[in-house]
This record gives sequence, C-alpha cells and structure tokens, in this order.
Amino acid sequence: MPGINPNSIVEINRTASEFQSSIVLREERRVIDVKSILGLSITLLHDHTYHLEIHGPDEAEAKEAMLKVFRKHGLNVELV
Repeated sequence: MPGINPNSIVEINRTASEFQSSIVLREERRVIDVKSILGLSITLLHDHTYHLEIHGPDEAEAKEAMLKVFRKHGLNVELV
C-alpha cells in the first residue's frame, strides 16, 4: 500500500512547525509527533483516518491550519 507524496509530508511537517502547540497524530497503535518528518513518512497513507491532538498557546490557529493541509492532500483527519 503506497504512502503519500513526499512533498505532502514536507508541507504537513512545515505547517506543524509554524506553531508552538504540541501536534500529535494518532493512528491505530501509533502516536507520532507531526513535527517529525521521519514519523510522518512511515505513517501517512491515503486510506486511513487520522486523529490529531493539538494542545498549546496557539492551538486554535494550529487546528485550522492542520485540518486544511491534511485535507488538501486527501487525508482523512479528525480533531480529538
């Protein structure tokens, strides 16, 4: 099962890195720091639903930006 385009991973990572908030992705039994490009590259597939947990001083802005970038790349995402 193929992963997503490497450019998508870089854009998601860069978007997350713009924020001070903690941004983690939960997928099945994995918990990945979205600011970790390695973690993203071994986790993201098009046909999964991902759960994002975002906590911190700029979480409202981070939630909006992360939803937008995940959806832009055709990834199913829900905020927890």
